[in-house]
Formats: sequence, C-alpha cells, structure tokens
Amino acid sequence: MAYEIYLKKNEEKRIVAGHSWVYANEVARIENKDKNGSLATVYSHDGRYIGKGYINHASKILVRIFIRDNQLDDAEYYTNALKTANNYRLSLGYDNCYRMVFAEADNLPALIVDRYGDYIVMQCLSLGIDLRKKMICDCLVKLFAPKGIYERSDVAVRKKEGLTEIKQVLYGEVPDYCEICENGIKMLVDVKNGQKTGYFLDQKENRFASRKYCKGEVLDCFCNSGGFSLNAATVAKSVTACDISELALKNVRDNAELNGFKNISTLCGDVFEVLRKFKKDKKQFDTVILDPPAFCKTADEVKDAYRGYKDINITAMKIVKKGGFLITCSCSHYMSASLFEKMLIEASRESGRIVRCVEIKTQSSDHPSLLCADETNYLKFFVLQLI
Repeated sequence: MAYEIYLKKNEEKRIVAGHSWVYANEVARIENKDKNGSLATVYSHDGRYIGKGYINHASKILVRIFIRDNQLDDAEYYTNALKTANNYRLSLGYDNCYRMVFAEADNLPALIVDRYGDYIVMQCLSLGIDLRKKMICDCLVKLFAPKGIYERSDVAVRKKEGLTEIKQVLYGEVPDYCEICENGIKMLVDVKNGQKTGYFLDQKENRFASRKYCKGEVLDCFCNSGGFSLNAATVAKSVTACDISELALKNVRDNAELNGFKNISTLCGDVFEVLRKFKKDKKQFDTVILDPPAFCKTADEVKDAYRGYKDINITAMKIVKKGGFLITCSCSHYMSASLFEKMLIEASRESGRIVRCVEIKTQSSDHPSLLCADETNYLKFFVLQLI
C-alpha cells in the first residue's frame, strides 16, 4: 500500500507555495509501507492533500513532490511533461543546444536533460528518477528521435540518495564529441568526460553578451572547453584561454581550429597562480573573464569560498587596464547574489581600483528559476569596468 506522509504543523507552507522538497525532519508520521523510491502521497498536519512524489528513506530529502493533482507517474505523464518543457525552450528560439529539462524548475525534480544537436544527455539525481530512467529514455526517443542518449549521472549528490555514480549509453550510439552551434560558433562538446553534462549551457546568453566587452587583449580564466574564449575571439585582438586541465585546453584548440580562429592561445596552469604571476610581471589585459567552478557546494563551505572568490577578483582587478572590463561569475547558489556583490565591493576597495558595475545577468532562460526555490536561481554574472 502506498506511503502516506503527514507533515508537522505549518511545515506545508513552503511546499504549497511550489517548493518540491519534503525534508525528513518536517515529517510528523508515515503511514503504510511500499518500496523505497515509490510514489508517496503527502498531506498537511490536518490531513489536507498536498501532492505526490518519490520517497527515499536514505536521503534527507524524504520526498520530492511533482504531482499536485490526481495524475499517475506513467509514460503518458512523462511524455507530456517532457514535451511541455521542450516547447518552452522552442518558444524562446532554442533549436540546437539547450537545457531541455531543468529539474524542479520544470516540475521534474532531480531530472536534467540537455540537448546537444542530434544527441541527448540526461542526469538522474534521485532514486525515484533513477528507477524510471528507462521509461523516461523511451519517452525521449518517442518525442525527439535522437541519434543517441547518454547518461551522465557521475555526480556526488547521488551518494546522498544511496546511488552510485554512473556514465553509460542509454540509447543508440553516442560519439565522444558532439558538434553543436552556439551563438553562430561551432563547438565540439565532450559529452562523456566534460564538466557537468559536457558543457555549461547556462552561460550561453552571457557568452554572447560578453562580446561587446572583449575588443582588445582578453584573458579567459577557468576557460574549460572555450565557450567564453571563442565568443570573445569573434571580436578580440587576442584571447588567452587558461585552465588547469590540459584536456580542456585541447578542446579549446580543437574548437578554435574548427572555426578558423587564429587569435586564441592556451595557457595551462592554476588560475590563482597565473593571475598572481601576471600581476608580478605587470602584465595587463583589456578584459579578464572569471568563470570558476563552484567554490562551495555546501553552506559550511561559504566562508572559504568567499575568501577564494575575493582573492581571484582582487588580483584580476589589478591586471585590468584602465577603462577595461572584468567579467566575473559564480555558479554556487550558496554564494547568494547579495553576498557575491558584497565580496566584489570589498575586492574593489582592497584592489585600490575604482570599479563601476556595467551589467548584471543570471543563467540563460533555458535554465528558469522558481521564485519559491532559491536553489534554482544560482548563477551570478557581473560585468565591471575599471576606471
């Protein structure tokens, strides 16, 4: 018999507002018993129906609600949900590379689906979704007829769900690199070994916006496979792409060659050390781009992350020419927009430079956020001018 979850008094307010997570410590009692990962029904303390979602006793997030009416979690449900999510992206003009499903923001908690041309990459981040990935894969094939579907569930968060990390082909054949077109630029995406699902799709629109600030000598730090570098190369005199990973830099060089760019060079090294050396050598750039990986993945790491962000931003500000630009980002939702801005204010003061804010953006619109769930609004993108 299906699980019935009854919340403690007043714990339903956040969930009724649209948040999908039910934490174990918010639950007053559990009635009936079913398999772990099955569909559970959640009620308020006084017995009002709230919704249904997959249960996992191994996780602090006991239930992830995604059905708030009387629907079933069958193939028809997933087909309609996937189609709705994709239609939203199509209505905004996305047609080649984009996030098709953004988990909670598309009412499909713990499911990520990205499109790279003729191929689809998916992540299953909870037990409930993992148990149904074949059905979801079948729905994707029926709807979009991709040449292949690859699973990139090699993320640490799965351990909190009692799951192991896994990478595998789920359907068809998937090459090591999938070619996409972003902002008119050809890109080879390493879907099997690249960061996340192969590429940072959430910065697509920000990379295009950065072009107007990249007219001279550009330094792209934490460049990964070169998204910012290649967009900058369309207008820049020269671009130095820096990353600690030689594999990522090879991807940059391959992408530069694919597009015929001759103004991109690569530099392998720790960005913190590279920035300090440029400062010591009095080397300056017209534009510096900082797009680091998340420095904090838990709330406990925020203080250390704050110091790390501040360190690189101070040094970066010191190597930007007068009148030049610093494009700086954070992709950790624990580093809130207000905290990130506070850090930048402190960094500008300690750098000895006068800094003005030119533009502030967030993640691309194929990564929508829920007002009721601040976890879905995570990306900060600031353009600063050093005057």
